[in-house]
Amino acid sequence: MAKGKLKKKPEGTSSVSGVAQANQKEMTLQEECFSPLAALALVVAVCVVPLTADISPPGLSHHKHKALKMDEAILTVNNELDAEVVVSWVSERCYQCLYQQLGVLPAAPNPGQPSSANYIVSTQHEIRLQLSSATVNKELCTVPFHFGEHGNYSLWVKNLNNASVVNCSVVTDAEPVYSYIPILVAFLIFAGLALASAIGTKILGLDVVKGILFRIGSSMETERLINSELGSPGRTVSLVADNILPPAPSPSKRLRSLDTFRGLSLVIMVFVNYGGGRYWFFRHESWNGLTVADLVFPWFVFIMGTSVALSINSMLRVGATRLSLLRKVAWRSAQLFAIGVFIINPNYCQGPLSWDNLRIPGVLQRLAWSYLAVACLDLLVARGHLDILTTEAWWSPGLDVLLYWPAWLCVLLLEVVWLCLTFLLPVPDCPTGYLGPGGIGDMGQYTNCTGGAAALIDRWLLGESHVYQTPSSRVIYSTGMPHDPEGVLGSINSILMAFLGLQAGKIILHYRDLHTSIISRFLIWGLLLGVISAILTKCSTDQGFIPVNKNLWSLSYVTTLACFAFVLLVLVYYTVDVKRWWSGAPFYYPGMNSILVYVGHEVFEEYFPFRWSMANSQSHAEHLTQNLVATSCWVFISYMLYRKKIFWKI
Repeated sequence: MAKGKLKKKPEGTSSVSGVAQANQKEMTLQEECFSPLAALALVVAVCVVPLTADISPPGLSHHKHKALKMDEAILTVNNELDAEVVVSWVSERCYQCLYQQLGVLPAAPNPGQPSSANYIVSTQHEIRLQLSSATVNKELCTVPFHFGEHGNYSLWVKNLNNASVVNCSVVTDAEPVYSYIPILVAFLIFAGLALASAIGTKILGLDVVKGILFRIGSSMETERLINSELGSPGRTVSLVADNILPPAPSPSKRLRSLDTFRGLSLVIMVFVNYGGGRYWFFRHESWNGLTVADLVFPWFVFIMGTSVALSINSMLRVGATRLSLLRKVAWRSAQLFAIGVFIINPNYCQGPLSWDNLRIPGVLQRLAWSYLAVACLDLLVARGHLDILTTEAWWSPGLDVLLYWPAWLCVLLLEVVWLCLTFLLPVPDCPTGYLGPGGIGDMGQYTNCTGGAAALIDRWLLGESHVYQTPSSRVIYSTGMPHDPEGVLGSINSILMAFLGLQAGKIILHYRDLHTSIISRFLIWGLLLGVISAILTKCSTDQGFIPVNKNLWSLSYVTTLACFAFVLLVLVYYTVDVKRWWSGAPFYYPGMNSILVYVGHEVFEEYFPFRWSMANSQSHAEHLTQNLVATSCWVFISYMLYRKKIFWKI
């Protein structure tokens, strides 16, 4: 949404842009059906998203759109009053915000001859226009309206029947373009590819097709592939000696659903980091609330915690000592932190890294701290042999929680620390416990209080120049203070998020092979966390005790996203590991190489084929095509690495 600044345009046109200028960059047969050819087809299919989807509908004058960017429209204000009128605006997504002046219209020079001025307005969200008298500072009228992209509108300000009542009405002069068509086209393409893949899998599974493939393949290697990966055709088994066939592989104990969940989170993360077609809902929310971009990082943290529980249990079962595991955990955390600071620091885009402007917090840094804390807690209480534990005691239904009460106690104490620092730490010139965005929010009373205690702690520990300088809050709230969404205080709640993922791992360990018990407990946890979120937020965006806020990683943000994570994990677990309706492809492959894909997409972001020079940089369709191609390339790369058995682990 618009930032609230008055920006001069040539030819007397004023503008207020709502586009954010900086965003955080921030099985067997089914598996084989995702072949290199299919992946190439996927990329080619994405490329055919029509670049003309942003073209104006018939009858709309194209020259009116030349000066407009994405998410902008032209508003012509016509003043028929005999007094000057001040035009102001505010986004409906801006909570308790001051109106921002758009311009001043002179009085009408003659009756029936209005004065007029053109303004560029944002189309991302509904805005509220206010017209007031310039002489007596009196509000004349307010007009809420959601403008369409590249539309042309007129706002008429006039008296009704020469009375003192002022009438304000918006008229659409030229219809807006259909900027969401590229998303629909892309969805249909991917849905078609998924359907074709499913149909192909069914066809290849038919005995007739298996027999044809078997007859075509005359070499021993082809025969081995057909029998081991497509299933042994019953009618041809007698033709092959038993000692020629390889031994049947033992069933893998690795849950594909976890890698699929991780890969799904990662693919969406890569897509939104690349720009998400420059649609507002693929960008981080300006302050309170959620968009698609706000979902994926917490899910990644969650599934990391689940993997910690399974991997530590596995290593303890084979005899590894806790001290050796602690050393590995510390070394891996240090590597993650170093990669985040020195390799994919966002400031490298501005030239060689310098300590003067080096951003210390970041995504991988947050992952490093969360991993270190949760792995240490699990090493404190983890049990290597769960099969000897009793399940007949009265407290056995709570086995997966009660056995690890020291770790739970530590996490609850950490949460008490977060609550105390957030709501009790004095912040100079700001109200204690302030959770707002500052800027023009809260009627402009706390302009420099963005983030409250969280931002104060970051400035105190890290220094103002070492945190994120362009927070998403500046988009709607016009904040000028730096604020880091991966700051120090929020790391406490990311530990909570990872620990809830660890709890999911404990459920899988204690109730392994009991699918009903696992699913029911996942749903119970999701319900419990959802109730906590409803209480904390009062089921509202801005008026709860603790609003959902990604910038602060608020407690309600963690409980809400953990609720979603448990429910989503149920769906993936049921379809992939229980019913085996879905192999997890294509998300399974990036999930197996998550660190490589994440680091790679950050480092090579500016290189072809992940980015190229656009014919029209103000086209949602072209941005969406580029971002989908880039994301699909990483899925294809991860698939090829999977086929070559190449996995980057630290």
